[in-house]
Amino acid sequence: MKRLALIAVAGLLAAGPALAADPVAGLWQTKPDDNGNFGYIQIAPCGTKICGVLVKSFDKAGKPMKSDNIGKKIVWDMVDLGNGAYGDGKIWSPDRDKTYASKMELTGDKLAVSGCILGGLICRSGGTWTRVK
Repeated sequence: MKRLALIAVAGLLAAGPALAADPVAGLWQTKPDDNGNFGYIQIAPCGTKICGVLVKSFDKAGKPMKSDNIGKKIVWDMVDLGNGAYGDGKIWSPDRDKTYASKMELTGDKLAVSGCILGGLICRSGGTWTRVK
C-alpha cells in the first residue's frame, strides 16, 4: 500500500508542470475598440487549448456598461507554441462582428493580439492587452 502511495505521489510531482496554470491565464483588459469601449477578457484553458470570454464591458469613459456580448467567447482554440507565443486560434471582434485567425504574444503583463481574415489578405492588430491585477 505504501509503495502504491509513493508511486502516486511521484506521478503527481512529475506531472506538476503539466498541471500548472498557463502563463496567459488570467484577466486581461482589451485596448479600446472602434467605439472607444473596452472589456475584460478571462483567459483560461479549455481542454488542451486556450480560450477567453468577455466578463465585463466598459464605455469610453471607463464606466461599466451592459453588453449582450458578456459571456461570449472572444478567443478560442489558441495553442501554446512556447516562449510566450500562441497561435492557431480564433478571435472575434465584437465592434466589427468579424472572426479572425489569431495569434498572441505574451511578454510579462502585456499580451499583443492580432488576427487575419481571407487567408491572411486582411490583417488587424487587436493591440496590446494589459493584465488586470
